Amino acid sequence: MSNELISKAVIIMKNADVATIAKIDDKGYPRASTISNIKTDGVKTVWFSTGLKSSKVKFFSQNNKASVCYRDGGNNITLTGTIEVLTDPELKKQLWLDWFINHFPGGVSDPNYCILKFTTSEAVFWIDNKYEEMQVLCESI
Repeated sequence: MSNELISKAVIIMKNADVATIAKIDDKGYPRASTISNIKTDGVKTVWFSTGLKSSKVKFFSQNNKASVCYRDGGNNITLTGTIEVLTDPELKKQLWLDWFINHFPGGVSDPNYCILKFTTSEAVFWIDNKYEEMQVLCESI
């Protein structure tokens, strides 16, 4: 895997306002939706926010397998991995963005506010007309 390709993927992910996240619904079908991009740590870990009462949390509680996709122009990054639903108060505080107040009127301590932590196991890149697949095994990627 080209370090240059990974570096470009990381930049695309960090600059993205939204990503597409896919989960398996309660009937066993894939279900994709857009979600605001909060934070990325290389291609290994991505954080999102949603409500504890959302269908996303319901589905991820039943099946934590997920896919996340980023698109920028003709470039595409597709990640496959798992989701954890987190309610740690310190993490919620660290990842809070001011505009979340529109969804969580109780602020950081709103009981419906939670964090989705996506951990990548496989990545597929189509960047600058180059295609590569890789397994993501270490925290530093």
